[in-house]
Order: sequence, then structure tokens, then C-alpha cells
Amino acid sequence: MNGAQDLGGMHGFGPVRPEPDEPVFHADWERRVFALAMAMGFTGTWNLDGSRAARESLPPAEYLASSYYAIWLRALERQVAAHGLASPGEMARGVSEAPARPVARVLTAEILEPRFRAGFPSDRPAPGPARFGVGDAVRARNLHPAGHTRLPRYVRGRLGRVERVHGAFVLPDTHATGAGENPAWLYTVAFAAAELWGPDADPNQRVMVEMFEPYLDAVAA
Repeated sequence: MNGAQDLGGMHGFGPVRPEPDEPVFHADWERRVFALAMAMGFTGTWNLDGSRAARESLPPAEYLASSYYAIWLRALERQVAAHGLASPGEMARGVSEAPARPVARVLTAEILEPRFRAGFPSDRPAPGPARFGVGDAVRARNLHPAGHTRLPRYVRGRLGRVERVHGAFVLPDTHATGAGENPAWLYTVAFAAAELWGPDADPNQRVMVEMFEPYLDAVAA
């Protein structure tokens, strides 16, 4: 979606200033928000891509004015309410007013470490042969979906070249909405900086983007 989270190439947000020895969390509430998000995601009520879509759907002014974990919290509250797990009033007061809705799974202390150490891989068997190979010229499709996508706005319609073929993975665009995993081939595509940013860009720079096959069109030789 063309939301506030897609900032690539936009001006006015200032330089990125890495924080030396940055802690994982800057405050205890951030740690709790992260734990809540992981526990609720484990229930299976929604998936990782659904969580990303919820964060992206926040109003732009709210998104840009919020810190990283504040965005996570607002999105989590929306998801909990949308799925009937708690009402906004219950969350505001911290008191349940109705029996809890059953969930498929509950994250407990004894399964926490082994489950998260195992990770949540999204690679899947390929649905067919890859359409593109290393060295192929491709053009990012000029798509502007209302829902979740991993296709950056700044590469849409731009010419690139396949650098690497990774295999097939869950397609976030459909997975986020419960429309199925629909595995698709994933590629690393290189774009010349001038193709993205114009003639003033550094001619020696390239931008590498991981792109799913449905995001790409072939370019005639």
C-alpha cells in the first residue's frame, strides 16, 4: 500500500543517525509491547504479514509522529479489536467485560525459547520453474495496491537486472489478507542509482531490492 511507511527516496526526514551501542529496547514498555506482539502472533489469529499490514494501515500523520514500538502497539490494539479478542474499552480500562474468545494456540514459557530459536521460515516448494534468471533485464511493475505489498514505491516502473534467484517464498501480498500463501519466486534485482534517482545520482551506485516474481515484467532484449 502507498502508506507513510514507504519513505524511500522522499526528502525532508533528515539524515539517518545510528546510535552508538544502541540498546535493544529504550524503555520497559517497548519490551512489553514486543512480548505482547509475539504472544498474540503465536495464537495464529493473524500472521506476520497481517501484522505488517496493520502497522502500515495507521493514518499517515499518526504513523510519522509515533516511535517504532508505539506503531507496533497501535497496530496490535487494532488487530485485537478487529478480531474480537478485546474491545477498545476493555483495553483502555484493562478489565475484561466478557469471556475470552478462544485462540488456536497459547505461547507458554516452556515452548518460548525452542519455538523462537527454530524461527518461522517462509520458504516453500516452488509452484513451477522460475520465470527469470541471473542477468535478465526486468521492469518493476507499476502497481499501487490498497493492501499490503513488499514492492517499494520508488522502484515501480523502473528497469533493473536480476542478480540472484533465491527460491520460492510465501507471497506477503496475499498472505496478509488470509488469501493464501501463494508461494512465488524471489529475486535480488539491481537498479542503477540513476534509474531510480535521475542524472544527479552517483553513477557508480546500485540499489539491490528483494522482489517477488509477480512484481516483475520481462524486458525484451
